[in-house]
Amino acid sequence: MAMEEKAHVLLLPFPAQGHINPVLQFGKRLASKRIKATLLVTKFISKSMQAEKSSVGVETISDGYDEGGFTAADSEDTYLISFANVGSQTLTELIKKQESAGYPVSCVVYDAFLPWALDVAKDFGIFGAAFFTQSCAVNTIYYYFHNGQLEIPDADPSAQSNVSVTIPGLPALQLPDLPSFIYVVAQYPAYFQMVLNQYSNVEKADWIFVNTFQELEAEVVVWMAKLFPLRTIGPTIPSMHLDKRLKDDTDYGLHLCKPDSNICMNWLHDKPIGSVVYIAFGSMAQLGVEQMEELAWGLKGANTYFLWVVRTSEESKLPANFKEETSEKGLTVNWSPQLDVLAHQAMGCFVTHCGWNSTLEALSLGVPMVGIPQWTDQPTNAKFVQDIWEIGIKASVDDKGVVRREELEMCIRQILERGRGVEIKKKATMLKELAQKAVDEGGSSDKNIDEFVSKIIKT
Repeated sequence: MAMEEKAHVLLLPFPAQGHINPVLQFGKRLASKRIKATLLVTKFISKSMQAEKSSVGVETISDGYDEGGFTAADSEDTYLISFANVGSQTLTELIKKQESAGYPVSCVVYDAFLPWALDVAKDFGIFGAAFFTQSCAVNTIYYYFHNGQLEIPDADPSAQSNVSVTIPGLPALQLPDLPSFIYVVAQYPAYFQMVLNQYSNVEKADWIFVNTFQELEAEVVVWMAKLFPLRTIGPTIPSMHLDKRLKDDTDYGLHLCKPDSNICMNWLHDKPIGSVVYIAFGSMAQLGVEQMEELAWGLKGANTYFLWVVRTSEESKLPANFKEETSEKGLTVNWSPQLDVLAHQAMGCFVTHCGWNSTLEALSLGVPMVGIPQWTDQPTNAKFVQDIWEIGIKASVDDKGVVRREELEMCIRQILERGRGVEIKKKATMLKELAQKAVDEGGSSDKNIDEFVSKIIKT
């Protein structure tokens, strides 16, 4: 190991952009504290990713589908079983290889979706740390459900919004505020089992890292820290958008989709301050044709500037001639440099699915949100955005589960215009400042990272 590096940490994310980014950013924080950090990606991901030079090294392991990745498997279950078996074997080989090369591994930080990595670490007698990529609130809900301590009452779908659920450390929640896996029967059972399996061996972990910060989820963090060695280490977004201590850290630096950076930023530059609505639903959400049409006409009706990310696979769902009819006000792209877009002074609000990474990015940059959650943890995040943190509005759906154009127009106007929008912006700015303090020197997340570093270099 190089003289200046005090310990070596392997970082193993689940092979998806939204999981790779936060784990990679955590690695950059460790590297800035003289820890050798190595990101592990699957061989398929390594072939398709665009990576910039970084303080974090990259190595590959196998999920058993080196040529096609996840989509080559015949089911989610098949893929996860293969990744557990082949991944365990190749992770074992990699740890041995690193030791032979003079870089012995001190700790494996693994995505909590991959609990088998902890068993490998313990086979070598080294530290293992689970990395939870969702909010502490959502992780807590899954924990109590996994342990059989959360009973979901039966309710007719039309009455679900009136059924309350009580969970320690959390405010009162209605059924639709919970992660969708829990109250939508048989929705993506393999994924649901995966989020519950995060707790299958977690008692063996030396640390539980959560991509959040103490001040954002104070009550539930304190509660869960009584059960686990839980430490908040977020928000894990590039330093130059937060504390600015890592001078070269301006971007995540690893992309599975190529953003239309120049097009987006050049378009934004001449727009008035706070005038643009940004719409993006992440890398996985698949909206129905009816919902896409309602969003499109809602944006047109709002009569404001908008930048809409519509993935190539979703473009056919746009109304005919929509781009032409809105060309004076709107820009539609296949992918964007989201952090740079959200940080731009022209940004007025973010219409989002409320995925946790997008939510953290928006609140870290002080951008109010209109939440249109789709599935998994997103309903819970949207609940907190509107009712707990008060930094946005959750759009209402009709009896078909669709956000209508009039509703979207109203939400956008409430945020961009004076009145409620002023208070929302004020709260968003306050959270932005708290996020920056958390990762700055001596902040809550920075102290937790320092504690971790201190522990692994002593052994």
